[in-house]
Amino acid sequence: MAVYDCHAHIYPEKIAAKAVEGVGHFYGIPMDCPTGTAETLLQIGDEAGIDRFLVHSVATQARQVESINNFLAETVAKEPRFIGFGTMHADYENKVDELERIIGMGLRGIKIHPDSQLYAVDDPRMFELYDALQGRYPILVHCGDYRYDYDNPERVRRVLDMFPRLTFIAAHFGGWSLQDLALEYLKDTHCYFDCSSSMMYLGQKRSAELIREYGADRFLFGSDFPMWSPKDELERFRALDLTEEEKDRILSKNPEIVLQL
Repeated sequence: MAVYDCHAHIYPEKIAAKAVEGVGHFYGIPMDCPTGTAETLLQIGDEAGIDRFLVHSVATQARQVESINNFLAETVAKEPRFIGFGTMHADYENKVDELERIIGMGLRGIKIHPDSQLYAVDDPRMFELYDALQGRYPILVHCGDYRYDYDNPERVRRVLDMFPRLTFIAAHFGGWSLQDLALEYLKDTHCYFDCSSSMMYLGQKRSAELIREYGADRFLFGSDFPMWSPKDELERFRALDLTEEEKDRILSKNPEIVLQL
């Protein structure tokens, strides 16, 4: 079975180093992979035994949306190991038109990062996009940061209640640094989760416990490249006290269902 890394950021080569530096500054941590290019991601994937990557990038301003989506579509078209999600911003006016454009270019969903884009996940300006995605394509959302109030579990729950047919992937166990609060608000919802940028903080025992609390059929593996090395993150995941069936489901079966592969 193929192994999927469902959370990887990539940047154009000419700005990759600067972009990665900016991400490191945002979180106040050193980055494992300072280049952040598609080439670096594929090299590490070959070493780690990762077959395919869900790749994306974030538009911190509305004027960046189209150029980033063009870059992602062009990159995915050249590399069959990549599955691409486009970006969107609350300030971008023609969201549904841009969604249709990127789908036409071969991208398969949307990724947003409300904390760095400075709008709430339940901002009414995003509702037309969520509605257009319902029953069609997934959205991957950075969720939960104790420093901000843009995408905390309560806000995510409002979106899920309003859009019951939306395939919503809540990154970082549903709430980076707020995983226990996420469990309270999101356990009985229809969303999926990824385990990116979380296992090293939660530890092996709590990571496995949370996966079991939600159910392994709701999880995807993700490394959050270039913040962390996909090779190291995959080793960390494989060390969890889960059954081989649960690991196979998270690494392979769930991504193929959620991404409609």
